[in-house]
Amino acid sequence: MRYQYGLTFDGKDYDHERDNVRLTGRMNRIFELMKDGKWRTLREVSDVSGTPEASASSALRDFRKAKFGGYTVEKRYVSNGLYEYKLIIDDTQDVDL
Repeated sequence: MRYQYGLTFDGKDYDHERDNVRLTGRMNRIFELMKDGKWRTLREVSDVSGTPEASASSALRDFRKAKFGGYTVEKRYVSNGLYEYKLIIDDTQDVDL
């Protein structure tokens, strides 16, 4: 398993001692799932990673940020308000952050 080291979280309610291990684990689980480049709904990401759909959505948004890898996360409409997401890892990107 590849882990993203040195992740830096922030936010008004963020407490490093309380939140860092949980958030780092969540990001790593979702990254490991999504790095294969397959399309998945938030429900699928949530079910496999064991995180709420809102947290899965947040992690996918975070992957776009430079401090979390600056990855491309594509989104496509399926139907009835349902979307799928795919993580794109450029061959030049270092996945061991």
